[in-house]
Amino acid sequence: MDVSNSIDLKFTIMDGFTYHDIFQTKGIEYLIIIAFFMVLIPFWIMINRKTKFVAKIHDSLSRLTTSVLKIPKGVFYSQHHTWAFLEKSGNAQIGIDDWLLHITGASIVKPLISVGETVKKGDVISQLVKDGKSLEVLSPISGTILKVNFKVFEAPEKMLENPFDGGWLFKIEPDHWKAETNQYYLGEDSKAWYESEMSRFKDFVAVSMAESNASLSNIVLQEGGELMDYPLAEMNAEVWNSFQNEFLK
Repeated sequence: MDVSNSIDLKFTIMDGFTYHDIFQTKGIEYLIIIAFFMVLIPFWIMINRKTKFVAKIHDSLSRLTTSVLKIPKGVFYSQHHTWAFLEKSGNAQIGIDDWLLHITGASIVKPLISVGETVKKGDVISQLVKDGKSLEVLSPISGTILKVNFKVFEAPEKMLENPFDGGWLFKIEPDHWKAETNQYYLGEDSKAWYESEMSRFKDFVAVSMAESNASLSNIVLQEGGELMDYPLAEMNAEVWNSFQNEFLK
């Protein structure tokens, strides 16, 4: 066989192949993958942080502490968890305090008195009703009813949003303002009192769970013994009655 012909044949056969640098091709793919992860990982971290942040906010909002309570200055807070605010006119607004609303949660509010009626301090003026359970709300002062805030009774969620800004129940012409409010809490004293009430309520919850339904511990008490918002909403009528006698009488 002619050697020169053999060499020509070999070159002819090799001319049919195209040379590719496999490392150069894979290198481009690797760069694309790396670029993808460089975009994906920061995005995933951002989403994960946002999810944790939202969860943390949600968790903090669901915990009942005095820091979430609205306790405006210039308002007199009674031991029965109602409040009274003296207007410049000499008339007073009265309503339910934010602590009680955070304890019970959304409830139907029923007025039990009308314009023109006179009430004594400690008289029942309205009811909080939820799922067949109820609490009586007592008047913090004596006087004559001048106005009923029907907006609150028709849409009680307004009171939940802010019981002091349009969330009052009645306007009253007081009979003995100074004498009947001199033992109420005002300013910094009110904050300290709410702290003690929160502690007292925790004890009440622990005793109530032991006597009625210990499984409520997963609903009412979180890690560290903190309260969930609206804890009384999950309890039965018997506990509501005990709460009435312990905190609102």
